[in-house]
Amino acid sequence: MLFSSIAMFAQNREKGTIEVTPIIGLSSANYYSNESLSNSAISSFDFGVNGDYYFNDRWSLRSGLLFQTMGSQYINFEDKLEYFTLPINANWHFGSTRKWNLNFGPSFGFLMSAKTNGIDVKDEANSFQLGLSYGIGYKIEISQKFSILIDFQGITGLTEVIKDTQIPIKNAYSTFNIGGVFKL
Repeated sequence: MLFSSIAMFAQNREKGTIEVTPIIGLSSANYYSNESLSNSAISSFDFGVNGDYYFNDRWSLRSGLLFQTMGSQYINFEDKLEYFTLPINANWHFGSTRKWNLNFGPSFGFLMSAKTNGIDVKDEANSFQLGLSYGIGYKIEISQKFSILIDFQGITGLTEVIKDTQIPIKNAYSTFNIGGVFKL
């Protein structure tokens, strides 16, 4: 009984608690459009750091800085766009011990590099991407100060990838991540 009450207490996060989570993930990205596209997804490893500021034991504000590769592959060429992305998500912690979380909100992507078959095409791409980010995750508590996070995150781009085009093309992105959660 003592052990179970300690384990339950270890999950509590009070107002003002801050957690920092470096992450690494395997991602998949593709373009989507209201037009028919003959393309397929590209894969990459992405990384970054998230932070959570807790308002109470159920809600936190999650933000961070993430390095993400987006783009698409066609028969004769491959687009790779590298973004620094800043998500600002409401993060709802649920379950009896609040190990699960569901997050959603806007993401702001800043284009760092754009290449087609290794050739720089950054001038042809929009330098900013507004997106809707969302995800679900689970924390494995190791101690009161450290947990391991396993999560899925996605972004649906709301702005067009290419500046001047007759076909509106937007990014779709998803990633499976693992990270270390450090309670400050």
